[in-house]
Amino acid sequence: MSSHIVTPGPYRATKLWNEVTKLFRAGMPLKKHRQHFRVYTNCFTASTAVDWLHELLKNNSNFGPDVTRQQTVQLLKKFLKNHVIEDVKGRWGMEDLEDNSQLYRFPSTSPLKPIPNRPTVMRRKSLSMMDRESFFKFRGSKKFDKETLENVDPETQESPVGSSSGETERSRELTEDDIHVIWKNVTLTHLQKLVGSASLEGVLDPAKVNPQFIVYNMTKVNKHGVVSLEDKTEDLPHWVLSAMKCLANWPKYDSDQPTYLGFERDVFKTVSDYFYSLPQPLLTYQYYELFVNILGLLQPSLEQVAVEALQLCTLLLPPVSRRKLQLLLRMISRMSQNVDMPRLHDVIGTRTLLVQTFSRCVLSCEEVDDLDELLATRLLSFLMDHHQEVLQVPVYLRNAVEDHINYLKSLSSCPGSAGPIPSYSFCRQISCQEFEQQKLSVSQSALADLLENIIKDKSMSVKEKKKKIKLFQKEYPDIYSRRFPTTESETQLFADKPKIKPPMLLSIKKAKTFSIRN
Repeated sequence: MSSHIVTPGPYRATKLWNEVTKLFRAGMPLKKHRQHFRVYTNCFTASTAVDWLHELLKNNSNFGPDVTRQQTVQLLKKFLKNHVIEDVKGRWGMEDLEDNSQLYRFPSTSPLKPIPNRPTVMRRKSLSMMDRESFFKFRGSKKFDKETLENVDPETQESPVGSSSGETERSRELTEDDIHVIWKNVTLTHLQKLVGSASLEGVLDPAKVNPQFIVYNMTKVNKHGVVSLEDKTEDLPHWVLSAMKCLANWPKYDSDQPTYLGFERDVFKTVSDYFYSLPQPLLTYQYYELFVNILGLLQPSLEQVAVEALQLCTLLLPPVSRRKLQLLLRMISRMSQNVDMPRLHDVIGTRTLLVQTFSRCVLSCEEVDDLDELLATRLLSFLMDHHQEVLQVPVYLRNAVEDHINYLKSLSSCPGSAGPIPSYSFCRQISCQEFEQQKLSVSQSALADLLENIIKDKSMSVKEKKKKIKLFQKEYPDIYSRRFPTTESETQLFADKPKIKPPMLLSIKKAKTFSIRN
């Protein structure tokens, strides 16, 4: 069966479940079977279902080749529990399924899970003037294009100067909190573009993103790019680090450590037990939906996009989690490529064992999710192969933030730039339909206001004003044509340019003539 890419958006795990269910029901071969002197039509054995579904999952780009047969059995058990299948006597739910010749069939009822209705959204009534100027400034950056700007979700836009009722001067210096907000907005804007969604609504709650984590993960790193923790009590325990170094550098481990038959298996169990004991996965429950959506980018043609998206997503993690993730990926990547590493399992290969062991320690859902094990396997496999790129500090993000900060500083230093900074209005609740209608109109209105402010800015030189207006015309011709519907309306804007009076010209000429004669 052909693979279908489930588009990014809320409830992607549920959509993937429904997609696998439909493919399984549509493609699974049904035959006549005899059991206990009875003949059953349109059914299949559990082992045949495991064979067929296993091939489906391995060849499906949403899951990948690292899916094991045992994971396929587990998925079939969930199919039985959720009444996607039933045994030939009509039993399901409390029954168990094994990889054997037991007969099963499809029920007549639809097994698809309902997609929850998206809740009404909260949006702010208007953008502040500083937001509009920042909005226009971003368009000049090579990393931001028109599509990115038009798709910016107002929910992710926060005032870059953090104005309050007591602050009325726009020319004040940027504070550390202001800079943190800029880091957050630039990161989320880049991420929204990479995910390819009109907004991150339902996938990520911007209000819960901590910008201090982003700044720390970008700046507090060692020469290998691994996060350095200031509070050493939050780091991995010494005995865990020692065990991880032993496995990563096998067989060149500390000579003081004991050696015996099966020593490496005991060390491996020590490390795995520690990561299983953590209160939540390394990618945190908060970002489960976000990383599930990034899985949609794990296609051969989108590999670099997926790497960049994962770079930004992992920057949102608490520094403690990011450091543990970095060290774990470095260890298992080396182990999977080490030809001298003894077998850690009698049947399963090293790479498969590593993925199976640590996938749920990296990604899992706080609530029940029937596909989280398969999704975690797919993500960890990709991270193992690309961890050096994914967990390095993205230089382009740092440059984008620095450019924006410099722009805001240049605004505050311009003469006549002082003035009140309008703060956000209170939120009011609107319907999803109204939100979609306003999404375009608000950004269009903000840009129209920006053009009007450029036109009326008396402190700006004519040359600079012409330059900005021409840039605006190039990027937003529709808005520009509404403001200047005719050529005459354009020329009239600069028609008041002062001219030197003829008498002054005559006096200058006379003075020059006189000086030449003398």
